[in-house]
Amino acid sequence: MAPPVTVRFQLLFLRAIGFLIGLIGQAARAFGSHKFDSKTTGPVTEPLLLLSGVQLAKMIRQRKVKCIDVVQAYINRIKDVNLMINGIVKYRFEAARKEALAVDQRLAERQEDETVLEKKWPLLGVPLTVKEAFQLQGMPNSSGLVNRREAISNTDATVVALLKKAGAIPLGITNCSELCMWYESSNKVYGRSNNPYNLQHIVGGSSGGEGCTLAAACSVIGVGSDIGGSIRMPAFFNGIFGHMPSPGVVPNKGQFPKAGEAQERFLCTGPMCRYAEDLIPMLKVMAGPGIRKLRLDAKVHLKHLKFYWMEHDGGSLLMSKVEQDLIQAQKKVVIHLETILGASVQQVKLKQMKYSFQLWIKMMSAKGLDGKEPVKFVDLLGDHGKPINPLWELIKWCFGVSVYTIPSIGLALFEEKLRYNNEKYKKFKKIEESLHKELVEMLHDDGVFLYPSHPTVAPKHHVPLTRPFNFAYTGVFNVLGLPVTQCPLGLNTKGLPLGIQVVAGPYNDHLTLAVAQYLEKSFGGWVCPGKI
Repeated sequence: MAPPVTVRFQLLFLRAIGFLIGLIGQAARAFGSHKFDSKTTGPVTEPLLLLSGVQLAKMIRQRKVKCIDVVQAYINRIKDVNLMINGIVKYRFEAARKEALAVDQRLAERQEDETVLEKKWPLLGVPLTVKEAFQLQGMPNSSGLVNRREAISNTDATVVALLKKAGAIPLGITNCSELCMWYESSNKVYGRSNNPYNLQHIVGGSSGGEGCTLAAACSVIGVGSDIGGSIRMPAFFNGIFGHMPSPGVVPNKGQFPKAGEAQERFLCTGPMCRYAEDLIPMLKVMAGPGIRKLRLDAKVHLKHLKFYWMEHDGGSLLMSKVEQDLIQAQKKVVIHLETILGASVQQVKLKQMKYSFQLWIKMMSAKGLDGKEPVKFVDLLGDHGKPINPLWELIKWCFGVSVYTIPSIGLALFEEKLRYNNEKYKKFKKIEESLHKELVEMLHDDGVFLYPSHPTVAPKHHVPLTRPFNFAYTGVFNVLGLPVTQCPLGLNTKGLPLGIQVVAGPYNDHLTLAVAQYLEKSFGGWVCPGKI
């Protein structure tokens, strides 16, 4: 049956937007500079950089390695490769060295039991990086907005404070997309971040600087946030692990921009890392009191889990087709689970997944409890200053004098057209409720759903402008409020990371995290760039 005329018109309009932005993107790509074209970062030669956060903390507690040596090893690596990837945009090396020396001095002076030390400081001495959108005392907090270039944090975001209290040592802050609303991390404050597996390709967004920093072994654990895939897309494009927790578990306080009242419950702060065994310790620390909502210590018998999988979203006209490399990687996982693990695996077709983008727009159009409209993106761009004129900014951009990026200008131009009126909101609210019910009833407390992390592997710079809606492969799960772990699955023949999303029912994060550890053991997890 053909879709109604109004639906066809909406699809044609959205595709037209994508086409127009794509033309601009082609112009941006034509004039863009690629100083490091066709290069990867060099391989890791320092053994300390190849240990998980859990392993490093244990060795430091046992006094088998000095904390200062660990921190210095990471500083050396950053100096070697960060110029190429532009992941870390502000260092705090001197402060990190002092904090590492303080750890070593304390361990030398006090012969505390290792168990006691682990309970007090589970991440003792572990190098950490933080997305620039989060407050880190003494560090910039602009979210890539030129108007906020001078904004310096005088305190820590809640999750940053919790990680520091647990012993982690921040090395610096990492790049993001302008105002965290695009899936390529580039802005007019810090410039563009590059993928360590091929510098011509994107790192994802908005936590893209974090993703490439971790992938390039310039950090071991990191902090990201996710309202449409901003943890999972960078984790996928950079071949690392990223977890979007169940909503309301990890505090979001202390990041800019602040989500609107209605959108706050869809924004999730979560861990990003190279090694799956770091996910649970990080999440336990980052959640604070919210950890009581989860069962992270519950024993998971993977063989008894029910696995469900879906190759693509069902054929939305707005999004790219899923590449064969990713379909084949997914099928390898399915075959492995069936033949090696002996688990029950079932292919499903959730027909309403094809409305993923529309459901995400419905979420972003939601009003607060007081009936107020969500904050306009164009107003965020002004940051309490003089209102901006998107059309004028587009003209200025064409002459190279706008202080805003083209994705932000494009969103500001079209956001009123993209927002749903009350009638459309109600329509897609019903679809969302139906899809949520279908997934939750399917998964119960003993099932996980395997789904592509994105339709393509990491595209080249500016290409997302021609495919602006592909983020809906991750964004749909923000709408549905389900926990998701992005897991790396090695590299394709061109040396770019493959991966998959593992989804569970509400507050069943322990299931996706257990599957992540299993997939790491079975498929190798993170692959060091430069060893392709």
